[in-house]
Amino acid sequence: MQRIIGDLADAPRAIPGEQHVDAQAAAVTHPTGGKGYQEPNTFDRNQRRVLVLYLTKTKGNEGKMNKRVVITGLGTISPLGEDVRTTWEGVLQGRSAVGPLTHFDASDLKVKIAAQVNSFDPVGRFGRRDARRMDRYAQFSLAAADEALEAAGLTATPETAPRIGVILGSGVGGIGTILETDRVVRELGPRRVSPFAIPMMLADTAPGQIAIRHGLRGPNYAIVAACASGSNAIGEAAAVIRRGAADAILTGGADAALVRTAIGAFINMGALSSGWNDEPQRASRPFDAKRDGFVAGEGAAILVLESLEFAQRRGAPILAELLGYGASADAFHITAPLEGGAGAVQAMQGALADAGLPPDAIDYLNAHGTSTPLNDKGETAAAKAVFGPHAYQLPISSTKSVTGHLLGGAGGLEAIFCVMAIQEGMIPPTINQEFPDPECDLDYVPNKARPAKVRIAMSNSFGFGGHNASIIFGESNRDSEPRR
Repeated sequence: MQRIIGDLADAPRAIPGEQHVDAQAAAVTHPTGGKGYQEPNTFDRNQRRVLVLYLTKTKGNEGKMNKRVVITGLGTISPLGEDVRTTWEGVLQGRSAVGPLTHFDASDLKVKIAAQVNSFDPVGRFGRRDARRMDRYAQFSLAAADEALEAAGLTATPETAPRIGVILGSGVGGIGTILETDRVVRELGPRRVSPFAIPMMLADTAPGQIAIRHGLRGPNYAIVAACASGSNAIGEAAAVIRRGAADAILTGGADAALVRTAIGAFINMGALSSGWNDEPQRASRPFDAKRDGFVAGEGAAILVLESLEFAQRRGAPILAELLGYGASADAFHITAPLEGGAGAVQAMQGALADAGLPPDAIDYLNAHGTSTPLNDKGETAAAKAVFGPHAYQLPISSTKSVTGHLLGGAGGLEAIFCVMAIQEGMIPPTINQEFPDPECDLDYVPNKARPAKVRIAMSNSFGFGGHNASIIFGESNRDSEPRR
């Protein structure tokens, strides 16, 4: 419930589960042009009013909420297209987004392919001035957020803005800006460095820019966990809503790391596919015996999460429910996974426990499936350990076979695919399944999308540093009891 109390001196102090918001600031009308809410320059302490949002205490939960979390909007900029529908249709068709790497001259590199976003026009979307003040990963994020908010029908008001937040994942943030700024310093001197360079570099700039553009004043930060960043962000955003600290959060991930330095580093560590330069659409082949590394991609994918109560109150479209989240660390090696996928097992089991579900409740698994020899072997072993006999009946696909690997953006995009699979009853394929690997012997939905009733789907994301994250989505029934 909400209560307005009098002077600041009368407000309760340090009450667990309460948020204090300056009601004078919250009442300021949001100006046009996406400039966010303006705090008053001065205020009389004796006249200041405080809005106290009381969070109902529930027995047996130490005063914390356990709200149900639903998905109401989706948005993406991907190598397959600049909206969710085009991207989804492309992945169902198995239309590979991998092609020649043209963002820079790759003629002297061992790898000459990537999954690029080729037609994106930031100037057309944001204007020349604003586009120049954002790194490419942030531009992708804002565009995806625009689509997601429109799909959710969510617009912040002075009353709702303090409880709508943005939590995004990114593996490397503004790496393009970092490298370009270094070039400017070396070639032209430090006096020529853009005054916007620092914020453009930071991984938390994208959530900040989204908040400014849409006037969202709730929790706002970035999560960096390499290629698990997007899934970690989604899981942590759900946790914020569950405990009652926000009503809605835009979440997901973004990266734009198709730059010469990053590609060169990935090549030297043996992570990228290098044997298919002449046939780029065949390069990303998760679980196939001739896989030889991942294909780097770029893009952003954002979901709108809301508490069920908030979504119902405003009549939002409810696409799915976020049922569970698990995370773990391998604590083993900075790049290689644990043999047998023990860290992945822990994350998947944690998500199942969080959702209160048995392993055989999962109808579809969107695998991390990078097309590297170690990951795919380990993830297969982990699936067998978690699901037991059900692993052999469980449809598993790696959509990275189509989209390439969006790094910190991958978890968000693959979460969208899980929601769409639930919505439309179609499971995306794993393309380029040509040469069976005896150590990868599960049902990877080879080469062709499959109609199926998907009630509950799991998505896996694993990252350098030993980061593991699993999230579970399910059908949302507005009248059903909580699953947990």
